[in-house]
Amino acid sequence: MSEESVLKNRFARRTNWSFDINRVTETVNQLRLQGNTILDLTCSNPTQCGFSYPKNMLSPLSALENLSYAPDPQGLPRARQAVSDYYRRRGFDVAPERIFLTASSSEAYSALFRLLTDPGDHVLFPRPSYPLFQFLGALNDIVLDTYPIYYDTQWRIDFKALSAWVTARTKAIVLVNPNNPTGSFVGHESLMQIKALCLEKGLAIISDEVFWDFAFDETAVHESLVSHQRGLTFVLGGLSKALGLPQMKLSWMVLSGDEPLVAQAAARLEMISDTYLSVNTPVQNALESWLNCDVPMRNMILNRVRANYNFLKEAVAHVEEVTVLHVEGGWYAMLRLPDGLSEEEAVLSVLREAQVLVHPGYFFDCAEAPYWVVSLLPPEALFKTGVERILKHPCW
Repeated sequence: MSEESVLKNRFARRTNWSFDINRVTETVNQLRLQGNTILDLTCSNPTQCGFSYPKNMLSPLSALENLSYAPDPQGLPRARQAVSDYYRRRGFDVAPERIFLTASSSEAYSALFRLLTDPGDHVLFPRPSYPLFQFLGALNDIVLDTYPIYYDTQWRIDFKALSAWVTARTKAIVLVNPNNPTGSFVGHESLMQIKALCLEKGLAIISDEVFWDFAFDETAVHESLVSHQRGLTFVLGGLSKALGLPQMKLSWMVLSGDEPLVAQAAARLEMISDTYLSVNTPVQNALESWLNCDVPMRNMILNRVRANYNFLKEAVAHVEEVTVLHVEGGWYAMLRLPDGLSEEEAVLSVLREAQVLVHPGYFFDCAEAPYWVVSLLPPEALFKTGVERILKHPCW
């Protein structure tokens, strides 16, 4: 038996991932070792993008109450009330009793998969979307089916394809609203169709709304599922996006739907949460103070991503071979490349020739045309320089 086979037999099959370094990462490492400075247009970590956080942001963490430990499986009442107030300011009535705190959206997904599925059950995810989903599915022993989102002047859900994927073992449909990386909100017609399908088939809806606050057009009306009153729905949010604080490790789930289902889901989630008690006390105690800073933080991030998106559109408008796709919200933009061009080779070309890093579309499971994906979070001067370098060293 080969050494590779011995190792695979020693560990769970769910962890048999490929640990090979991909060509893009390998090239980045080589260029940096040679002393090159890479302009990173993939950075989605707001703490590394030059934002100015309030000077008193850390003050609540020094409170003496943080030395006392009195855990609540759902999250401390004071913290859940702060999340409730956050939604109230957005026009939604969310009772603290319907809120569960988690350490991250990934943990929230895992808790929901444990709640809703048995090993081998299916959950439907959008494509393109987070690469993270592939790992969450494997770690929770579920089958990840994908339904396509297609582009024709804007992104739309292919409802016919989505419906065709529903089987007797499908337990939930995941919406990412707005989607990452397409930046598209789920439209009213799609929501109505999905709600009806889930009621008919007895499926739960998981609506990932972590980018909800970052709509580019504040006059546009977008629908949240936070107050959905039928079936069983879970809405996800958190500090990582709402306040640009991924390091503080606090997210939340909001339960809604038919009361008997919600009551059963809450009782079972409480047991799941009580098993881990993963959300730390100081962050929960600080949550009220932090969420009161949401407007200036949101505006600072929104101003950055809007400015970078507008510059990107203007810069690429004169390039016939490339198109910047329409974005409604979030932190990313997608560029459609000429048909037949290899995404990876194009990424490697601008890395070597222009020392600029962008994501290939396949990283987000883009299946049709060749795409690049760029983060809109980098400082405006860096973003502008990176885009200009790409256009001076075209790979198409």
